[in-house]
Amino acid sequence: MSAVAQRIPPLEPTGGLSQTRVMASEWTKLRSVRSTKWALAAAFVLTIGLPALAAAIVAHHWAHMDPRDQADFNPLDISIVGVQIAQLAIGVLGVLVITAEYSTGMIRASMTAVPRRLPVLWAKTVVYAVVTFALMVPAILIAFFVSQAILSRRDIDVAFTAAGVPRVVLGAGLYLVVIGLFGLGLGAIVRNTAGGIALFAGLLFVLPPLMNVLPASWNASASPYVPLQAGQALLRLQQGNQLAPWTGFAVLCAYAAAAIAIAAVLLRRRDV
Repeated sequence: MSAVAQRIPPLEPTGGLSQTRVMASEWTKLRSVRSTKWALAAAFVLTIGLPALAAAIVAHHWAHMDPRDQADFNPLDISIVGVQIAQLAIGVLGVLVITAEYSTGMIRASMTAVPRRLPVLWAKTVVYAVVTFALMVPAILIAFFVSQAILSRRDIDVAFTAAGVPRVVLGAGLYLVVIGLFGLGLGAIVRNTAGGIALFAGLLFVLPPLMNVLPASWNASASPYVPLQAGQALLRLQQGNQLAPWTGFAVLCAYAAAAIAIAAVLLRRRDV
């Protein structure tokens, strides 16, 4: 028996099974896997470190920058630059949350303990969402205040109370949560780590450039609705041709909900 299995709280054999107990078991499994710690640590560090580094570089070179670049500079973009990298770690970990059990065969023990199956998926979803939110929202807040403190030396910072800033900063945390759940849903559908990661990366990072093969009018109409661009509408102060911030976020939520719903149907119908 693996060390992870030994630490899972035992379920009562006489009707003591509950969603709370299943969630406790999933929390134990999540925090016991080494990849979880590395992925979340990488996401946390990069979310803070990259904005701090970028802010220091901009502040150092500000006086020598082209006036047009200075005019186009948005200090808020610096604060969330780490989110662009963290989303990969969070999404890949979302895939691993469920595919790791299939690769080790531990999923059989989970489904034996919870014969109805769906409580396991709901527990994984809730636990991973809470963990991602609890870790990444503080990281983004720290990144914002650290990067803006560096930029303030050149008087090019932005206040947290400025219009749209709270929505972007706090919305970045919500965005990462949904990206993680999207990855979890895809992993549950595919049940294979390599396949799940490839599908996640393809839909998020490969699909947007492929839209350029469409006629320009089709591309302009369809591109705002692909997962990455829809979700990142929440992270922009100026929208341009993108969806409204909360509309785009709702579209991303719909993608994640659809992935988890399909995974739930397949989980009930397929053999473990």
